[in-house]
Amino acid sequence: MLRMLKGISPVCLLVVCSFIAQVFPLSSTVYPMSRKEHVEVPENYGGSLPLYLKKVNLAVDGQANIQLVGNEEGLFGIEPESGILYVTRPLDREKQAFYTLQVIAKDEDEQPVSDPVTITITVKDENDNMPVLTEEVFSGILSKGTKQGTSFVHVSAIDLDDPSTPNANLQYKILTQTPRQPSENMFEINSRTGAVFLSAEGSSLLNSSEVSNYQLIVQVKDLGNQSLGYRALATVEITIVENTWIAPSPVLLQENLNVTYPKIISQVRWNSREVHYSLKKNFPQGLFSIDPAGNIYVTQELDRESQAEYEIQVFAENQDGMLYSDPLLLLLTVLDENDNMPVFTQDVYQVAIEENTAKGSEIITVKAEDIDDPNTNNAKIVYEILSQKPQASTGFSFHIGNETGIVTLQDSALNASAVKQYHLLVLVADLVGHEGGLNSTCTVFITILDVNDNPPVFSQTKYGPFPFPEDTEVGTLITTITATDEDEEKRFKSIVFAVESGNEDRTFRIVNEPPNGTVSIWLEQELDYETVQEYLLIVSARNEEKLVGKELDASSTATVHILVKDVNEAPVLTKKKYEVSILENVEPGTLLLTVKAADPDIFNAPSLSYSLRNDTLNWFSIDEYSGEVKVMKVLDRETVKDIYLMQVVVQDKASPSMTVSTDIVIHILDVNDNPPYLVGDYSASYLCTPQREKQSIIISAFDQDGAENSIPFSFSLANDPTHQRNWRINIINDTHAYLIMGISWLEPKLHLVPIILKDSGIPSQTQHVHLPVTICLCTTEGQCMQEVGRMEGRPTVLSAVSIIVGTIGAIGIFLLIIFVHLSLLGANKKKTNKACDMMPLQSTA
Repeated sequence: MLRMLKGISPVCLLVVCSFIAQVFPLSSTVYPMSRKEHVEVPENYGGSLPLYLKKVNLAVDGQANIQLVGNEEGLFGIEPESGILYVTRPLDREKQAFYTLQVIAKDEDEQPVSDPVTITITVKDENDNMPVLTEEVFSGILSKGTKQGTSFVHVSAIDLDDPSTPNANLQYKILTQTPRQPSENMFEINSRTGAVFLSAEGSSLLNSSEVSNYQLIVQVKDLGNQSLGYRALATVEITIVENTWIAPSPVLLQENLNVTYPKIISQVRWNSREVHYSLKKNFPQGLFSIDPAGNIYVTQELDRESQAEYEIQVFAENQDGMLYSDPLLLLLTVLDENDNMPVFTQDVYQVAIEENTAKGSEIITVKAEDIDDPNTNNAKIVYEILSQKPQASTGFSFHIGNETGIVTLQDSALNASAVKQYHLLVLVADLVGHEGGLNSTCTVFITILDVNDNPPVFSQTKYGPFPFPEDTEVGTLITTITATDEDEEKRFKSIVFAVESGNEDRTFRIVNEPPNGTVSIWLEQELDYETVQEYLLIVSARNEEKLVGKELDASSTATVHILVKDVNEAPVLTKKKYEVSILENVEPGTLLLTVKAADPDIFNAPSLSYSLRNDTLNWFSIDEYSGEVKVMKVLDRETVKDIYLMQVVVQDKASPSMTVSTDIVIHILDVNDNPPYLVGDYSASYLCTPQREKQSIIISAFDQDGAENSIPFSFSLANDPTHQRNWRINIINDTHAYLIMGISWLEPKLHLVPIILKDSGIPSQTQHVHLPVTICLCTTEGQCMQEVGRMEGRPTVLSAVSIIVGTIGAIGIFLLIIFVHLSLLGANKKKTNKACDMMPLQSTA
């Protein structure tokens, strides 16, 4: 191995050891478990051969037959002992760029003894090919007016080296321009594509230049921008020609033209060997087309009624899709032919006219439309009446304007009773006076209507008088009157009634019944004899339809006379309700308010009396004659809860049954006349001693006065040092406070805590309260262990226990003396036992 490497240069060793990632395998047998490896070999290798590529590691135990699959040309080999893969001669990338081999180890029975190894060999390119021009001489035609930057000829070359490497990266450059007039920089070339185009300077000088031919020498070099590389020179012959890119003449083309399609309609031309024509498609797809020679075609018949004019834009582009010049505009006008008949906008027209319509009046206008060209006779139409049913003795009763289609009345004596309807057949035609005209018809129905020529009349012109008392209930029917109409048409017989005068104050309401020809008069507002004693209503009758040929006369007007009768009316209060506010501590005799009433009967002397009703507490009085309401007793807001309700009754002395009443709402305003007091039962509450955390008694206060004279309440202890030390009061809110122990130990008993309650009124009210609070010894759970007496001086628990123990001890000593005495005397046992049983009872008693 060392002997082999001595003849290889370091550069070659670097090439041999390099790898590439891209793999292009050739067709060969591939094993499922094949391992894949890669190796790169430079093309045209000039060193010693064979060139060793890499060692292939095969997991083989013992002797094995190593085979190469895919080595049909015998370019590669592998040493059986070492497993080193080698190549036997130089490779040419342009002939084959990739090779795929498989190394397989087999035993004597030709069975694989290890997984095969797939090796991909990439031939690395070197710059061994020079650019080859595709043409010996490139020629182009340059038209004056070509835009700067638009190419008109392309220089192209081919390099067989790897296109993905700089070896085939071709760069184009203009070396010389002949002649150099009017500038030596008339042209530029795209270094990448070889596209030749006018420079900005050349574009501005070309049109004024007299040079007609240019020759360019263009260099083509590989290796991109590198200074090295192969070069080739191309000759470019350029011919300067005049600009032939001019707008074609407008095209006039007959619609529905019966010719062979596609049909040439125009032509454009751009002088260049590299040109592609196109049309802007502001027309239906495929309707127009253009061929490579610039011939413009229409591909099918045109319909002027679908589109009368076309604006077709024509574009000339180079092979890169760039415009040589601005597009041309081809205008195409479609010529009309008479292929559409005039058509009425309606098949049937209907109109109604009155029988008194004047001669010459316009009845109706019929309208037809012809969609052919309105500027030709194809769309010029005229109208004509073909027939009339029923036929009049003097000919047609109607006339139609030839050009306007306006139907007018020719007969001055229409009679609806004789002919109710006319039927006209109307013709419309185009190309009048020419052959090939088209036409159509429509039907006109003309209905003759009756007119309203009879006014409505009343059966009598005066109604009443109708007497009604002034207290007649609103909604009462006053009377019903009738009018008649001699017209036959039902709509002409419909009558509308109206009060022309006498009802300006809207005291009455009229209700029309047009189909019946009647009108009802109803009382809408209360009558008042003292204001109006009688009414004269002027009632008119008119048709809903306009009266024709006559004027309304006196028979279409009637007078309705209504008398108002006087009745004795109840008193009337100036106010329907009284509302007043007064302090609850107002002095008796104070004037509260004055109730005022009036007698509406202007012809009767006023004689009214006032009295109170629902004054349940007898707090007030009222003067019978003046209506003055006064306070009689001291008021108490807390009794009535702010509001006191009562009524004042006003009576007409002449008619005692005539009365009226009004409500009096008295708001009794609060004064601070009640002290606060404690509320709630505190008998079951207690506090533990020694003092425990968070133990307290919540106390609550209340005041019968209103909020402005009660809350917030002030809770405080009496100004005594002992109580100030033993107790604390903490405010919770406006009405509640916590009472807690001020020290950790208080004697277990019933304590009376002096508390001072004070409200927020001005002046304030104060209440002194002794709150009984139980202090007791408690269990660990906080339960009170004993009930504490409720009177001062009661024995404590300790004294009570001492008394009980002493009593039991005395009894025991006494019993012992008795038993000793009995044993000594030897007295009668039964008698002694009886005496001993009774003695404790007597002692206890």
